[in-house]
Amino acid sequence: MNYGHRFKELRIDQNISQTTVAKAIGTTQQQIYKYENNLQEMTGSRIIELCKYFNVSADYILGLPKGLNWPR
Repeated sequence: MNYGHRFKELRIDQNISQTTVAKAIGTTQQQIYKYENNLQEMTGSRIIELCKYFNVSADYILGLPKGLNWPR
């Protein structure tokens, strides 16, 4: 699974339209469609905006495993 599909699942699970998400983050419904269907890559800043909107971590969206050792 890729991160576009993860966002799509979050959006559908919360019963939110593409248009609503687009307005909340300042883009178009067409752009959200492209992201969700992996027709266009998201920038890092767009991933951050969507993570904040859906209140999820980037680790979850990017499919990173739990328990990674972080630089300290």
